[in-house]
Amino acid sequence: MDNDESHQEILEIKQKLKDIHTDIKRFMENANQQHLEIVLEGSRQNISSAVIGHVIGDIEDDLDCGMVKKCEMRDTCKADFSAFLQKNAGLLKHNKVLEDVILENSSQLTEMKNNAPFNQCSKCFSEVQHLFGKQVGLMRSLQIYKSAEGENHEISQLSEDNMVTDVLEPLSNKQRLQILKAVSTETRTFSTLSELTGLRGGNLMFHLQKLMDTGMILQRHERGDYMITEKGFIVLKGINDIFSTLNS
Repeated sequence: MDNDESHQEILEIKQKLKDIHTDIKRFMENANQQHLEIVLEGSRQNISSAVIGHVIGDIEDDLDCGMVKKCEMRDTCKADFSAFLQKNAGLLKHNKVLEDVILENSSQLTEMKNNAPFNQCSKCFSEVQHLFGKQVGLMRSLQIYKSAEGENHEISQLSEDNMVTDVLEPLSNKQRLQILKAVSTETRTFSTLSELTGLRGGNLMFHLQKLMDTGMILQRHERGDYMITEKGFIVLKGINDIFSTLNS
């Protein structure tokens, strides 16, 4: 075998090794992508369960605070309102909520209001309508309900200032993205996040505060662990989807 043939074989071997390396790299990227999607989905379910429990548990207290205090029908109405809101909150457990169901519940609330016996009933119904709206808003946040109005939202209606301030700017930093990814799977302590990002003291606190101020993460209690919020999860999932689409 002459030198030219040896050289050609070496080049072919190098090319095959390069192709194998590329295949392995692509496989690892896909595996990591699938793992992240599984982790994000598990995190979404955990957050959803926590949100649902909070919403259902607070219905009675919210009605107590918002309804008219002195009314002979208060107990009866409170029981009816609670049953209505409990039923609607139960939709949060579904993977998808149809618009017809929301419209039917909204019509039921309107009918209840139209049959109200007193003028002061408007205050109580205003509170129930507010709580109903919050529940529907949570369904949108959990991406299990999308109204026709939401589907027709145009890009031209986006607020550039809000988009930059509330979404793009908070995640335009490597350490903040590391923090958001870390808390998407479980709660994290300050020291754990410090070790992960390499940031110390005030530098880490600056980035944590930026994410808390924009509603991406929250601290469970003073000096407690940090966890992702529903907004943070939705933004991270959106980034993951974009990255997956661009690299598919």
